[in-house]
Amino acid sequence: MSGERFSLPRRRSCRRMAWLFLLTTLALSAAPQTVPPELQGVGIDEHINQPIDLNLTFLDETGRPVALKQFFRRGRPVLLDLVYYECPMLCTVVLNGQTQALKEIPWTAGNQFDIVTISFNPADTPQLAGQKRATYLASYGRPSANWHFLVDRDGNVRKLADQLGFHYRYDERTKQFAHAAAIMFLTPEGRISRYLYGVKFNPRDVRLALDEASESKFALSPERILLYCFHYDPQARGYVLFATNFMKAGGVLTVFILALVLFAFWRRERRARRVAVTS
Repeated sequence: MSGERFSLPRRRSCRRMAWLFLLTTLALSAAPQTVPPELQGVGIDEHINQPIDLNLTFLDETGRPVALKQFFRRGRPVLLDLVYYECPMLCTVVLNGQTQALKEIPWTAGNQFDIVTISFNPADTPQLAGQKRATYLASYGRPSANWHFLVDRDGNVRKLADQLGFHYRYDERTKQFAHAAAIMFLTPEGRISRYLYGVKFNPRDVRLALDEASESKFALSPERILLYCFHYDPQARGYVLFATNFMKAGGVLTVFILALVLFAFWRRERRARRVAVTS
């Protein structure tokens, strides 16, 4: 009995500490996230089922003006990227992840769907677009593949980004663009069907998104964990990848695990009390 008197208060003490930790975690996860000035206004608003202006023109890798409508209305969905070609971090990782996923699905760009990658940096040139195109076509490894790399013309990329809900900004101090990581799928008519977020894409998700876009189906993304490029941290002396929404998701997971632990404590304590009463 003396052992029982010792163990029950100890359990109560552990339970109080766990509750205190849980409440602290909830308070921290509910606290407003500090957004660096460089990321103010940066993010993605999903404009599902909204059309883009297919008359917007850009320059291809040869310097020739091309309208978006040249890549639509062929009865094929379009996978659309907004990146910039000299991005020091995220854009290359996104394109690499996209390429890897595309290599693992049976469809081929130029046959069952099209890919259009557009730089939102007005300083990027058609020559740079051509270099990127050659690099990624070689990585993709499909002889019949057709992947279009374009650059801005007359400020049209900003108009397109607004229509897609893709918000980015240029930082004069670091000479970099702040932006989020996502790829977008559009119907053959030029309506936004789905967004996929991150830098690594499940081939099954990519195939499903292409299927849905080809059939003019629309769906909000169930997961919106945004990775933000860029920011130079003078203390770390390197580039920092912002993933604030990922941190929030981690906080929610922590709370869930703590709740399970507390539930186990509660059940164990009830059993101990029953044993004490019966004995």
